[in-house]
Amino acid sequence: MAKHDPDAPPPPYYSVAMHAQPPLKPYEEVVYGLGLGLTPPSHPHYIPQYAPPVVVPQVTWSSTPPRKKKRCCENNSQCYGGSGAALLVLAVLGLAIWLGVRYGTRLATAAILYDEDEDHKNENLPLPMYDTCPNNTVQCDGIRDCQLGTDETRCVRFGEDNSLQVRTSRDGRFLPLCYEGWDQSYANQICSQLGLRKSYMSKAIQSKQSIGLTLTNRTTAPLQGQVKVSSSCSNQKKVSLQCVDCGKQQSTSRIIGGSKAKTGQWPWQLSLHFQGSHVCGGVLIAPDFVLTAAHCFPSNSLTTSVKNWSVYGGLVSLDGLPEPYRVEKILLNENYDRKTNDQDVALLKLTSPVVFNDKVQPACLPMSGQQFPQGASCWTSGFGTTEAGSGTVSKDLMEVTVDIFDTRVCNDRRVYGGAVTKNMVCAGKLEGGKDSCQGDSGGPLVCKGDSLWYLVGITSWGAGCGEKNKPGVYTKVSSVLPWIYSNMQQHRP
Repeated sequence: MAKHDPDAPPPPYYSVAMHAQPPLKPYEEVVYGLGLGLTPPSHPHYIPQYAPPVVVPQVTWSSTPPRKKKRCCENNSQCYGGSGAALLVLAVLGLAIWLGVRYGTRLATAAILYDEDEDHKNENLPLPMYDTCPNNTVQCDGIRDCQLGTDETRCVRFGEDNSLQVRTSRDGRFLPLCYEGWDQSYANQICSQLGLRKSYMSKAIQSKQSIGLTLTNRTTAPLQGQVKVSSSCSNQKKVSLQCVDCGKQQSTSRIIGGSKAKTGQWPWQLSLHFQGSHVCGGVLIAPDFVLTAAHCFPSNSLTTSVKNWSVYGGLVSLDGLPEPYRVEKILLNENYDRKTNDQDVALLKLTSPVVFNDKVQPACLPMSGQQFPQGASCWTSGFGTTEAGSGTVSKDLMEVTVDIFDTRVCNDRRVYGGAVTKNMVCAGKLEGGKDSCQGDSGGPLVCKGDSLWYLVGITSWGAGCGEKNKPGVYTKVSSVLPWIYSNMQQHRP
């Protein structure tokens, strides 16, 4: 969390130098934060502060050591072997295409999943998950057509005042659910369907729309399979549903900009530790789920093994850590672009639900259509470095107030020159001095709406820390909401 005297010159430009990385397997070459063979990103990002690599003792092989890769066609046998392999790959590809045509097409991809599945727990390899669906798949009809059920995972959302909206299979519109016939069992069913265990509160609110959805006969099908379109709701009442008690602070006193946070002030702030060291922030959004940045998990088996990660909550200091939360699954957004940092988001599923208290509370996910316009004063927090280029994270949780900027301002040639996509949001001070920094990655950018705090952004990248005309750039949570809800449903407890 960068801070400095506003009258002093900005810190030196951070050139995104490589920090020490976890040790790699023998003969494995990985560029930090990138997939194998990819080029470095076109602009900087906040680099997680991994601990120095462990020195691996030299091993004396009792048998023939592994062979290094050789350039193909050094001899004829290698060339023939390469040709045979190529033919085999083409044959497999042709079979895959035929199967796709014969049995269906891929409708959507789920997250790239890392877990400790019994069949793979000794391999530490990613388990890519693709969904295959019949050609006649109808989305949001309450009938699971796809193998992984992704055709039924983007069918419910929350609008203004937490109004429950359901997507119709007929034309794809999201319509409010009429309150008539609604009860607590429906509320619990919906929240459980969304991966949020049970409902926190539901009530009737006034509907501004004449058209709505009414409940039909109760079944075990998802909600979208239990409704029908109606020309109006009885008494113009619709359902407002809140699944999680969220966005509340126990402590509200603060000093504006670059100060130590107090206990209970940002209860959704988490610290993600890799092999015992803080490397990234995280945000609690539900009893079982944590949001963070995808770039906190470089493409190697160590950083994507859940055994190497611990999550800590309810703390304002890294001294005297409480009992950690354990990670069951790491879900990376399959649309995350390591070159541009677009859609830089990951979801962690915990092995057991978090118990909420005065120190630990989730942040609210934004509602559909909720806006926080340019100039809105919001807050970001984290245990990141307080000086650009520093290799030491802060022991104390730091907080700073930042302003939201219009994307057009951030894409000005004097700022980021077009590098900010529609899935990002800029926040900071154009004069510099207040910003997130290395080690803050994955942490929250929250804004207050009415009485609750909403998660507007996830700390992602920036040029330097606290520099003039270089505000912080955050993953826009509203843009990745469908991905978040879809994956919480697919991996619900």
